[in-house]
Amino acid sequence: MPTLWVSGLPSSLLGCSEGSPGGASWVVGVIATPIMILNSLLAKVGDIVEVKADETFPCDLIFLASSSVDGTCYVTTASLDGESNFKTHYAVRDTTVLCTDEAIDALTATIECEQPQPDLYKFVGRIIIYRSNQEPIARSLGPENLLLKGATLKNTKKIYGVAVYTGMETKMALNYQGKSQKRSAVEKSINAFLIVYLCILLSKATVCTTLKYVWQSNPFNDEPWYNEKTKKERETFKVLRMFTDFLSFMVLFNFIIPVSMYVTVEMQKFLGSFFISWDKEMYDEEIKEGALVNTSDLNEELGQVEFVFTDKTGTLTENSMEFIECCIDGHKYKDCISEVDGFSQTDGPLKYYGKAEKSREELFLRALCLCHTVQIKEADQVDGLIGHPECKHTYISSSPDEIALVKGAEKYGFTFLGLENDFMKIRNQKNETEMYQLLHILNFDPVRRRMSVIVRTITGKLLLFCKGADSSIFPRVQQEEIQQTKVHVDRNAMDGYRTLCVAFKELTQKEYDKIDRQLNEAKMALQDREEKMAKVFEDTEADMHLIGATAVEDRLQEQSAETIEALHAAGMKVWVLTGDKMETAKSTCYACRLFQTSTELLELTVKTVGESERKEDRLHELLLEYHKKLIQDVPKHRGGLKRSWTLSQDYGLIIDGSTLSLILNPSQDSSSSNYKNIFLQICLKCTAVLCCRMAPLQKAQIVRMVKNTKGSPITLSIGDGANDVSMILEAHVGIGIKGKEGRQAARNSDYAVPKFKHLRKLLLAHGHLYYVRIAHLVQYFFYKNLCFILPQFLYQFFCGFSQQPLYDAAYLTMYNICFTSLPILAYSLLEQHINIDTLTSDPQLYMKVSDNAMLQWRPFLYWTFLGAFEGLVFFFGVYFLFQNSSLEDNGKVFGNWTFGTIVFTVLVFTVTLKLALDTRFWTWMNHFVIWGSLAFYVFFSFFWGGVIWPFLKQQRMYFVFAHMLTSVSTWLAIILLIFISLFPEILLIVLKNIKEKSHQVTKRLPSSGTSTIFMLSQTSSNHSFSWSE
Repeated sequence: MPTLWVSGLPSSLLGCSEGSPGGASWVVGVIATPIMILNSLLAKVGDIVEVKADETFPCDLIFLASSSVDGTCYVTTASLDGESNFKTHYAVRDTTVLCTDEAIDALTATIECEQPQPDLYKFVGRIIIYRSNQEPIARSLGPENLLLKGATLKNTKKIYGVAVYTGMETKMALNYQGKSQKRSAVEKSINAFLIVYLCILLSKATVCTTLKYVWQSNPFNDEPWYNEKTKKERETFKVLRMFTDFLSFMVLFNFIIPVSMYVTVEMQKFLGSFFISWDKEMYDEEIKEGALVNTSDLNEELGQVEFVFTDKTGTLTENSMEFIECCIDGHKYKDCISEVDGFSQTDGPLKYYGKAEKSREELFLRALCLCHTVQIKEADQVDGLIGHPECKHTYISSSPDEIALVKGAEKYGFTFLGLENDFMKIRNQKNETEMYQLLHILNFDPVRRRMSVIVRTITGKLLLFCKGADSSIFPRVQQEEIQQTKVHVDRNAMDGYRTLCVAFKELTQKEYDKIDRQLNEAKMALQDREEKMAKVFEDTEADMHLIGATAVEDRLQEQSAETIEALHAAGMKVWVLTGDKMETAKSTCYACRLFQTSTELLELTVKTVGESERKEDRLHELLLEYHKKLIQDVPKHRGGLKRSWTLSQDYGLIIDGSTLSLILNPSQDSSSSNYKNIFLQICLKCTAVLCCRMAPLQKAQIVRMVKNTKGSPITLSIGDGANDVSMILEAHVGIGIKGKEGRQAARNSDYAVPKFKHLRKLLLAHGHLYYVRIAHLVQYFFYKNLCFILPQFLYQFFCGFSQQPLYDAAYLTMYNICFTSLPILAYSLLEQHINIDTLTSDPQLYMKVSDNAMLQWRPFLYWTFLGAFEGLVFFFGVYFLFQNSSLEDNGKVFGNWTFGTIVFTVLVFTVTLKLALDTRFWTWMNHFVIWGSLAFYVFFSFFWGGVIWPFLKQQRMYFVFAHMLTSVSTWLAIILLIFISLFPEILLIVLKNIKEKSHQVTKRLPSSGTSTIFMLSQTSSNHSFSWSE
């Protein structure tokens, strides 16, 4: 049985990342168990686990051995960092031969590693292997030896690993963000308005209770001859009577609280969510799916987004790299391409813009074939390979750029044939096979921004090939070689291509021996391993010769650039949060127009901050410098966070994960404790922000930081991988893309769309309309309930505060349920005050309803005063018109219930016609529910008053409605009061029409294609949904 000791070292000893809990206690265990199968849920630290091809790792494992002879395996981490490319991991050198159950069973070793921490890209540890009659062997462990839970084994039959982190201590679990209940800004506004109306209710009940006892202070009023008190009433305490009366008034006026509004709102959200799913323009033919609504609670929040946080790989891009061109010694080499419908397609032989020396061409192409970590697999061994029938092999690499470069070299006649027993084979233009011994790989890292290989030719010549970013290569080559290549690099960068420069140098045997010794010593170091290796890399990659440069295109998703431009035009700030390298992400941001060529970029990365002991001091200096620069150049705006800004200079910010950890978790002895506040101010003043090398938890931290800032701006996160789930759950609105990296994001999101381009219509059209509809619904409900109850309150002044209702109980019950509910529900589902196509094509219209504009206190007070005005007109209009009995045809005075019925009739017609005046987009449904509701009220009133109901003790409404309508004065009064109530609204509409017509005449442009909201609202709109299918 295998015996393994697994110890957790304090982070201070191993020099792990700042996010690790320093000084933690050691965790020591002795495990002696049989080899476990993959699906066992009982895996403990120290257990040996066997994982087979296409299976997911059940916990974080140290890679011991595999079925491959070279001790490698291929892994996809799409569910962790969003990258769907194959990554190569390496088994511990001295355990690669233990590729059988029996060999693994004889293993005895000790593993010492850092405490669990969420950084996916960092791991420090060591393994000590014990052998009989031999000295123990110690090997260092790094991230290349760690297989993470959630990753999937690919193109390898099986591997053996030892569990080091399990359960909630795995990196995947530490990056998981729990799902919380999301509440929209509309709900918060409703709660605030509800408090106001609750105060109105309490005030009315208090006023009526107080005035009742003031009025009853006169003995005659307290106990008139026709209403003498009983003995029990006289003996009741006055305080108890007052409390009882207060509760009675509360019951009488409680209809001012729109309880039915919550039911209507939920129905509106549920039914309205189907419109997103039915939208044919959001259907994708490639995956044969449309948009999906996982929750309907946030429909209106789509119209209030201020910050958009988006993933890059698979969200903005298709993650498909293509070699475009290269230059060798300043001479350009490019495919002959033709433009077809705006897209470049390879359509012919290679085109040469001048020719470099033949030897330099071959040297450049050899560098492309050798300086990489690409692996070769036969086509029938690769899962899901889709290629040409004649393609017999495929390239596998953790970097799609490297695959594109190797394929680019193949176009020019140099083909990489694979790595076998540390020998790299290539086929040259003469169809001859060349062999190179791979001695060392100097891996890429974000600080160096380059990678190198050292190879030996068959003749014994030692060569170092290096490729990397121009800013990293140019300072390390002969300066006279730079200028010609720099022109091409700058031009390609402006075109949005990903550029890399290629250099080389020849090594003597003595130089190589020194490099080899230093590299081996650095790799074995347990403390400061990365710093020591970086020092060796820096000394090795010096005094090189520049050969040329390459240009690779990372294909953007269709219309992703146009979508980002539209979001910016709508006043939203777009942040890209990606786990990708800075150079890759930066290039993509230029291509998708997040960064413009005029944008000045501010960097807070490992490169600018450095790795020295005073990196926090340097970070503080940079933060203060950038903050001062932005304060001077960016004008101040009123009201804090606003959707539109005018900059004398556009600024963009780039930050990486390591620097973000310093900002969010500064050490206690740092010179400043307000890193986070300064950083946040810098971010909010930049037009765009790029966060690269982000762990999933850091993405969520960024979203939370912005979400919790002053003003609580509405945030939206969009991504396609499981690594985006944390930020999707953290944002106010989470959007998942049904992409190629699984459906974790779509399942955990609030909404799912097939492509990033669909976000434009989802926000600018659906979001805008949903917000306008539900905002009008909320204001209308409070308004119509105030109109309903205010006459009831006023009536108490004329009935001795006796709690006598003005309306019949049936009307009280039916008002919100039947008479006025369906028209506003139909309005909130169908209204289009602006044509949908116009909303999508004119993003600036989105800003007209931003910042919860329709549910602020000013429009709320307008609706409240409108309701109060109309309530006064209803009551006092009827009171004054019918106080003279000579107006009656039969000489009799209308009674109490007739008076209340007239008021109620004016009320129902007025609030319904008010909604008709607000409707801009009429459908047969609107006509049916508006005129049908009025007709139903008339029918119900006749029916309710035309039958003697046996279950009623008093037939007080019998024939009241029919008798009321026999009076001509009643008809005239109802029509007059409806007109007076709606006159302010009619006048406002007329004035707006006049203003809009004059504005249209004075500002008419031949091809403007734009108009104001009100003018557009007068235009019929073709609904973009199919109602019949």
